[in-house]
Amino acid sequence: MGLVVYNTLSKKKEPFKTIEEGKVRMYVCGPTVYDYLHIGNFRGAIFFNLVRNWLENQGSVVTYVYNYTDVDDKIIKRANDEGVESGVISETYIKAFEEDYARLKLRPHTKNPRVTEHMDDIIKLVEGIIENGKGYVIDGEVFFSIDNFMPYGNLSGKKLDELEVGQRVEVDKRKKNPMDFVLWKPAKPDEPSWDSPWGKGRPGWHIECSAMIRALLGESIDIHGGGIDLIFPHHENEIAQGEGCTGKKYCNYWMHNNFINLKDQKMSKSLGNVITARSFMDKYHPEILKFVMLSAHYRSMLNVNEDKIDQAVSGLARVYKAMREAQNFLAETTLEGGIPYKALSQIMDQADARIKKALNDDFNTGEMMANIYEVVRVFNSQNIAKKKKDANAKASSETFLTWMKSWADVSALFLEDPKEFLSVLDEILIEEKGIDKSEVEALIKQRDEARAAKDWAKSDEARDKLLGLGIEINDSPEGTTWEVKK
Repeated sequence: MGLVVYNTLSKKKEPFKTIEEGKVRMYVCGPTVYDYLHIGNFRGAIFFNLVRNWLENQGSVVTYVYNYTDVDDKIIKRANDEGVESGVISETYIKAFEEDYARLKLRPHTKNPRVTEHMDDIIKLVEGIIENGKGYVIDGEVFFSIDNFMPYGNLSGKKLDELEVGQRVEVDKRKKNPMDFVLWKPAKPDEPSWDSPWGKGRPGWHIECSAMIRALLGESIDIHGGGIDLIFPHHENEIAQGEGCTGKKYCNYWMHNNFINLKDQKMSKSLGNVITARSFMDKYHPEILKFVMLSAHYRSMLNVNEDKIDQAVSGLARVYKAMREAQNFLAETTLEGGIPYKALSQIMDQADARIKKALNDDFNTGEMMANIYEVVRVFNSQNIAKKKKDANAKASSETFLTWMKSWADVSALFLEDPKEFLSVLDEILIEEKGIDKSEVEALIKQRDEARAAKDWAKSDEARDKLLGLGIEINDSPEGTTWEVKK
């Protein structure tokens, strides 16, 4: 089965067919750089990284453009509030985003264009729209005439007569239609501006992406991605601008990820329940953020709460413990010539087929996770650690780690060192559960001494207290180690 994608434009799943065979032109709306991004902003960054990786895994060459909007009202306002140039604000938060993005171990995009680098392209696009009778100029301001673009509303499904004037756009009596939107606006005091045929000014928000797409990817692209909040008016207006200038189809497949709720509420600054990705990663770990995002289908609403984070910790621990066991076995053995256990080989082949089917069905990442768990379950059932003299156990460990790496390359998950990451999870849980490490160490010592003295009753008593604290004990010839139950 080939790839099938849900297309927001047609409101249905469609077989994926590229404009140019073997090549994918993909654009995803990146951040407006005036502040740290919240976790919802990163849902698209994490998901579309997987989209690009899967397309490449299936043999396509992907050009992936992810922009920075560095000219915007919010940036200008923050710059004026802080008494600095708007470029200082945009540079600060581009750097912050790139730091956060790197922590997630997501692959770099092909290009990260900035609006300020494409003013000539923006002006040329606006000129083309005017020449085609789709734009008009009033007092140095350029508007798009939606009455002259019949498909307007097809992406969002909105009918023009149902749109409330003043709800999404400012009422301006100079416009031919109250819903006409700005392509170029005249300069105001204390704002950055550029020379144009219509006087000094700056672009409207929507024209920026259309111009960068045309300059870097061409007049028509395969995939345009973003959050569902961008469907209207931003992406609707992008289509109008692109097709209004070229007359060609702007984009073949529109993909939109859903919102994130935080503790059952929509994230909102007015509610005070916004958590930045940076804060989340500092408190938990980038791996947990990725896991939470990919555990649900990208088009479903995702509620991030304590239960969801606990599930992520538990799920990640299950996978990383199996990886740690495989690594430990390989470090301790010199056996050669084995073959992987049949049950493990079979489940990996079955999981590969199921994951491929799931990802080809509009990127069903939840099903991908379920199949990874199943492979982990079968690997654990082999009790590798107890088979020190079995060459097949070594081959199974190697094959399991190689298999995990193949899906890590697609998902950007499971890239951490297992021992180090499990240790990080311990620290998170110790903090979350309020566990007293000194109490745990004292009980471990008490149990070790009781065992040495063959006082099994006292040893059991210490063990039961540790279990009551949520502590798992691991005895080995090297001594006793402990970790928090996950």
